[in-house]
Amino acid sequence: MGVAVNTPGAHAELIATFKRAEAEAAHKFGLIQAAARKGPKAIQAATETAAKAAKRRDSYAKKLEALGLNPKDFAVKPAA
Repeated sequence: MGVAVNTPGAHAELIATFKRAEAEAAHKFGLIQAAARKGPKAIQAATETAAKAAKRRDSYAKKLEALGLNPKDFAVKPAA
């Protein structure tokens, strides 16, 4: 038998996946600034990669919302 979607373990796994996707999106957006010194093609590639990462993050956020959870409660805090 499969695992029910509403189990605490499923929630924890989705939350962890969301956190990773959010951190990845933030990292990819940071790469855009580094790519700025390398020229327009590098900027374009970094922008496309960051957009894909943001789309993944948003997809997981919608799944959390569907479970009645607020994605902002699980947001990765930026390093000080």
